[in-house]
Amino acid sequence: MKAHPTLRAALVAAAFTVAAPAVLAAEFINVLTGGTSGVYYPLGVSLTQIYGKVLPDAKATVQATKASAENLNLLQAGRGEVAFTLGDTYSLAWQGNEEAGFKAKLDKLRTIAAIYPNYIHFLASADSGIKTLADLKGKRISVGAPKSGTELNSRAILKGAGLSYADLGKVEYLGYAESVELIKNRQLDATLLSSGLGVAAVRDLATAVKIVVLPIPADMVAKIGDPAYQTGTIPANTYNGQTADVPTVTVQNYLATHAGVPADTVYKMTKAMFENQDAMVAAHAAAKAIRKETAASNPPVPLHPGAEKYYREAGLLK
Repeated sequence: MKAHPTLRAALVAAAFTVAAPAVLAAEFINVLTGGTSGVYYPLGVSLTQIYGKVLPDAKATVQATKASAENLNLLQAGRGEVAFTLGDTYSLAWQGNEEAGFKAKLDKLRTIAAIYPNYIHFLASADSGIKTLADLKGKRISVGAPKSGTELNSRAILKGAGLSYADLGKVEYLGYAESVELIKNRQLDATLLSSGLGVAAVRDLATAVKIVVLPIPADMVAKIGDPAYQTGTIPANTYNGQTADVPTVTVQNYLATHAGVPADTVYKMTKAMFENQDAMVAAHAAAKAIRKETAASNPPVPLHPGAEKYYREAGLLK
């Protein structure tokens, strides 16, 4: 006997209702990184591979972006689940600092871990004659994409040196790869890159032309007046032709998420990252500096409950 059309429609609807939860349960983890020539991107690719092992039902993808500021805005909007960010930008986003490009507090942000420090690479072509930050006056400089983490670093470093954009001859707002190409073509004199040691864009530039890595001494760092900026050193021979240690600034990087990501998911992702750190180091040597012992120390944004659970289990939080 054939089912009545109304009954048949009801049965079909019921079948879809039962099946729907399985479809909706599929979890998407979009990892927001930076440009492909930086450090965030290869580490992001590594994380998606790690997540794929511990969350086999999830679809993990990596997205190249303009890095910190864009990543945090995307997290707030729910258009990503994990993001790399510079600590100073992260703090400004949590505060809702409009000058930094955040019109309101990004209150959905949560911390997974402090990861490795970025080193400020202030680079100039040897042909430009620039040897110190004071020599940047009147020169053509790329400071990073507008209101990106790198551009915020540029403003801060120039402030510490007693300079502003008005003192420069020409200011370009470009990403790493574009900045490097313009220096190679003698269309720019200098640029700032904020990244882990051994970043591909700097290696590429140092191989193509003679460069000077400009020193940023401790007294200049102190004048920035922001605890997110610490003194550091780019060791000799990190890049071709850089034969001496160079004093510089470091800024802590963070791995962030948002409050809407389930606690169990963040717990598994946090645990898996530390248990598979060797895979991240294989993707980029900057990951060698990730320390589980300090990953939860004084984050500028509260820890996600899932990450907090991991640190408590590991005996790293009381």
